[in-house]
Amino acid sequence: MTQLLKPLIEQITKDPIVHAKWLNTLSFMENTGAKKISRFESKTDVSLLILKHAAEEHRHAYYLKKQISKLAPTGFENYDDAWLISPKTSKYYLDMLDVWVSKYIKKTLGLSGYELKWASYLLVTYAIEVRADELYPIYQDILTSIQSKIQVKSIIVEEVGHLNEMKAQLAEFSADWETHAAVACDLENKLFQAWIQSLSPLYPLN
Repeated sequence: MTQLLKPLIEQITKDPIVHAKWLNTLSFMENTGAKKISRFESKTDVSLLILKHAAEEHRHAYYLKKQISKLAPTGFENYDDAWLISPKTSKYYLDMLDVWVSKYIKKTLGLSGYELKWASYLLVTYAIEVRADELYPIYQDILTSIQSKIQVKSIIVEEVGHLNEMKAQLAEFSADWETHAAVACDLENKLFQAWIQSLSPLYPLN
């Protein structure tokens, strides 16, 4: 399914309004991720790393949203369905991943309460960072090839850092973290495939 990502994004970037919807959708997802990080936080035990991660995800949402003005001078003030690509699938993506990963953790590790929330945060975030490390470089290569004013290079650098940070945190969480992370990535891949399939009929490849 990932082999469709490059031609799909190429098709999306051909139309400024569709491209703006794509940016707004990515912004929505980054903002959703930032808010989920805040929900996972303990009331008192909040590390500098968690604050950094949440702040950078919010910055990504802002940065992507701000770049829309290079494509569309008006509209896109919010995340209403009219301004998103495949809004239904895009909006439940992270929520469903949370649910699936939490169920896996509860069944496999028997965790509950804050320990369950923390393990879910680690695994969900890891799976999303793995996806981001695939998606954003492909998107940037396309932007470079069409000499677009839009750029996501700064996001790529920070996402690489996030992934390395999550690996370190997962290693502290469990000696068997790679097994659990692989399950989380498999669950995320099912949602990613559904997302791509929802986009493909809207923007058919030439």
